[in-house]
This record gives sequence, C-alpha cells and structure tokens, in this order.
Amino acid sequence: MAHTPLLQLSDISLTFGGKPIFDKLDLVIQLGDRVALVGRNGSGKSTLMKVMAGRVEVDRGKRSLLQRTTTGYMEQDPTMEGFTTLGDYAVSSLQPGQDYLVERAGEGLKFDPSRTVSTASGGERRRAALAKLMAEAPDLMLLDEPTNHLDIEAIAWLENVLKNTRSGFVLISHDRKFLNTLTRATLWIDRGQVLRNEKGFKSFEIWRDKLWEEEDMHRHKMDRKLESEGRWAVEGISARRKRNQGRLRALENLRLARASIIQRQGTAAMALASSTKSGRKVIDAIKIEKSYGKKCIIRDFSISIKRGDRVAFVGPNGVGKTTLINLLIGQDVADKGEVKLGTNLVPAIFDQARDQLALDKSLWENLTTDPALGILGKMDQLLVRGRPKHVVGYLKEFLFEEAQARASVRSLSGGEKARLLLAKLMAHESNLLVLDEPTNDLDAETLDLLQELLDEYDGTVLIVSHDRDFLDRVAKTTIAIEADGKAVIYAGGWSDYQSCKKTNEFEAKKLARKPPKLIKTIRKKEKSALNFSEKHRLKELTRLIEKLEVEKVRLEEYLSDPNLYKREPLKFHKASALLAERALALNDAEQEWLELEEKSGC
Repeated sequence: MAHTPLLQLSDISLTFGGKPIFDKLDLVIQLGDRVALVGRNGSGKSTLMKVMAGRVEVDRGKRSLLQRTTTGYMEQDPTMEGFTTLGDYAVSSLQPGQDYLVERAGEGLKFDPSRTVSTASGGERRRAALAKLMAEAPDLMLLDEPTNHLDIEAIAWLENVLKNTRSGFVLISHDRKFLNTLTRATLWIDRGQVLRNEKGFKSFEIWRDKLWEEEDMHRHKMDRKLESEGRWAVEGISARRKRNQGRLRALENLRLARASIIQRQGTAAMALASSTKSGRKVIDAIKIEKSYGKKCIIRDFSISIKRGDRVAFVGPNGVGKTTLINLLIGQDVADKGEVKLGTNLVPAIFDQARDQLALDKSLWENLTTDPALGILGKMDQLLVRGRPKHVVGYLKEFLFEEAQARASVRSLSGGEKARLLLAKLMAHESNLLVLDEPTNDLDAETLDLLQELLDEYDGTVLIVSHDRDFLDRVAKTTIAIEADGKAVIYAGGWSDYQSCKKTNEFEAKKLARKPPKLIKTIRKKEKSALNFSEKHRLKELTRLIEKLEVEKVRLEEYLSDPNLYKREPLKFHKASALLAERALALNDAEQEWLELEEKSGC
C-alpha cells in the first residue's frame, strides 16, 4: 500500500505566454506521501500544485487520481465569492452537523468565523481556507505556503495536526523548520525539470549540491570533447571527408546537446550598505506604555538597544509586535514613558503589507519613483548606494528578466514582490534596518543570502518574523510579547527563548512551593542582580574586549613599520582606519562592561 500511486501526472506540457513551464513532465504522488515541493521563486511551484489540483488546464498530458481519492487544495489567494462570512465559506463542503470540525481548526489557527468576507484581510482569508481544508481532511492535501500569516503558536498547531494526519500532503513553504519536521520526500523544480528525492527537506541541500557537482563535471567533460573534436574537424577533415561524416554528425549533435544545457540561475546580487555610523546607543526606551481604548498593547517596558544589535520581536498575531517597533523607532508615540533615539540614524523599513510597492505600476516605475524628490519614474537609471545604475541591470541583479521591467508589480509572485521590495530598500544606505516579516515567500537560496547580509551588516536590525529557523540564525536578542501588555527580553534567538522560558516556568513552580517569607528574600536578592539577558551580554563583552585588544595590538604592530606608508600607502590608510575603529569599539565595549559590572554589585 505504501507504493500505491495516489496522483499521477503523465507527459505534462504547459506554456504560459509563449514561455514553456513544463515539458514531458512525469510525476507520481504515493499514498501517505509527505512531500516538500521546492524551487526558486518563479520556477513554477504554485503552477505545478495547481496542475496537481486540476485547477490548470495543461497543453498536453494526463492527470490521474486513484479511484475515490479526495484532494484538497489551499491556494495563496483564496476566492470566496458568494459567501457572506469566513465561517460560511469554511463549512461549505461539510456535511450537516460537522461544523465543529471548522470550529476546532479555527481555534488552532485563530480565525474568526463571523468575520465578513468583504472586510477580511488576506491573512484572515488564508486562515479560513486552511481551516476548511483541515476540517475536510482529504486523502491528499496540497498546501501552498500554509504558514504565511500564521503566528508561531498557530504554526505549531498546524505542524502537530499534519504530524498526526493519515492524509498524504505536498507542501510549499519557506519555513525550513516546518519542512524539516514534516517531510519525508522532496520534489525539486529546477529549470523546468521536476526531480524527486526519497528523503525529506533536511537532506535537500546535500542532494542538490551533489547533483550540481555531477552536472558541472558532465559539462566540463563535454566542453573538453567539443574542443578536441572541433580541432579535429578543422585540421583533418579535408583528407578524410567521406569516411568521417558520422563523426561530423556526432560533433554537431554534441554542439546541440551543449547548447541545450540551461545555465543554473544564480543567487541574487543583493547587498546591504551601512551609511554613517549611528551613535553607540541606538534606542533607549524607559517604562513605555501604549493602549488602544481598553486594550493594553505594551506596559512598563524598558530596553536599551546598542549599535549592531539584532533584536527579534515574537508573539501571537495582533499582540502588538509592529506597534512596539513603531514606538521604538519614533513612528508612534507612547502614552507614558520615554523613547530616546540615538544620533545619525538612517532607517530602512521592510513592511509586512508591502505598502511601499505600487501594485499597478511597473517594476521600473517602483524603483525610480520618489514622490519626496518629485521623481516620477521616467528615468533610465537610479542611484544604488550613491552610484548610478541602469534600472534593467539592477533588476537583473535581483533575478528579474528584462521583459519583467515594464510589467506591473501585481503580476509578480509573492516571492518576487518580496525581492523587489528588498531591491528598493537596498538601493539606499542605512544603519537601522526594520524587517517586518521579511521571510514570507522567499526561496531558500534568497533566505540564505539575506541571512549572510544581515550577519555582515554594520548597522542595527529589528526583526518581526514567525520563521523559527531564521530567528535562530539571525537574532541575538528576542523580545517575547505576551497578553496584557507584558514583554519579556531574552538573550539569543527562538530556541534560546524557548529553552529559557521553560527554565523560568520550572523555577517559578519551584518558587511557588516555598514559604512566603523565603520567597520575599529570594526576590529581593534577584532584584539586585543582573537579569538573564544582561548576564549573557556581560559574558559576550568579556570575549569581545579580548578580541578587540588582540586586533588593536596586531594593527599597531603592523603600522609600526616606518616604511609602510611609502611602500603601500593604501594599506597604511586602511590599517589606520581599522585601528581607529577598533579603538572606538574597544572603548564602547569597556564602558558597557563597567556599567554592567557596577549593576551586578561584583
């Protein structure tokens, strides 16, 4: 039964706008399969899933389902015409008396069935579509980015449901942890071909790199043979023209085969550039509070964010993560408390709603329009970090084709919109980067590159994300926002936060069993000591000071050479600048270390 074909695609060919998407595609999904469907943005993942679901009519080929098999498809932008509320839509395919299935899924996914379709956001519509699919529990579930617009609690709920389901499923997702946990096989779309590996997403990169290595070796051998045969054709053909026609035909076939090899798409040439350095203290928030009506968003919250910090904001949808960031960067004003912004701040903001993109304008116009400067999108060039660059050339760096430059943004996939917004932001220098759900829709390669850029970025980064793996890779501090306005600061990323939270809960239970007088004594002692984040920072500073002192000594020794300036003036100036930078960083680190040591009472 494990190898029973549930869904089969045979000899599928599909073309959109004259461009071939798939040709002679064969694919089998087996009973109980748990498959990751991966590929670069724009490679055709959503299109292939629509073919699987029978939503797209192909040019040639056949789609076959096992008899009496039920399928369910969750698309990225569900249409709900003819339904008044989200609940009406979600129960539409269920038998009478099965409404409780939607209610149960609705609780886990946090959607309101009474919300009218006309007023529902895109995220609410997606959650309703997902609740509908979970309630139906078909034999095969086709899920296109199901974690988008879900908070981490809802993602964990969905993960648990899919772990325990008897249904087979195919997943498109940018969430590595989600794919790692759930999948047992991988379908990879690469240059119009669909390859299958009988291992889950955990093994994808190793498998992909091995295939690429084999491909490079094959291409290299082919190039060497072409060179050899081409030389033979030029030097020896006249004497052996008749008897070597077969070899000439083989040479021509080899040339055609080499020409047919499609080059792999490279990674986007993204770059982040810091402007003038900000002051050491970027943001100081002191006992800030914010409410909307009777709802308290944040209460009695204080934090000091330093230059170079990477701070993540986590919590359920609607709890106030974006509001807190807006308070901290000065785009909103606290009801109580004070926010002090550092000097020389140059912010760049990636907003979750992609409001900085004009959907009905072209990619070209979006990059070259600046209402503040009166620039109306008619230029051929734009300034990229201070240097002029042709619009099409810059778009190609972000993996857009020349033909897309004049197309409307509305025609782009979710991942392409995210890439365009990154292109728009990265054209300018900054030293404070605010990323509100940057990982939605981005493919694995672009996510890897974004992580590397953030690691190297000299400025400060504030991140809202539900991608647990991304937070673990990037964040050095995590702010968990809970109900009733409570926000708690933890050192590290998502996994560190979870570990520390469990430890705190365990310690709280132990404390609850102690006599009241002893509890009072313990709390008084704790109040005078450093919190977990500050203790972690103190250890970091000790290591940082040692590292900076070593680097400073090495630079001083290098610059002590009296002939260095005459011999290599460029290296002299670069080393001098580095020495000044290290000395400043060392001074800042020592000052912060002294402040924490004094606070600790040591």
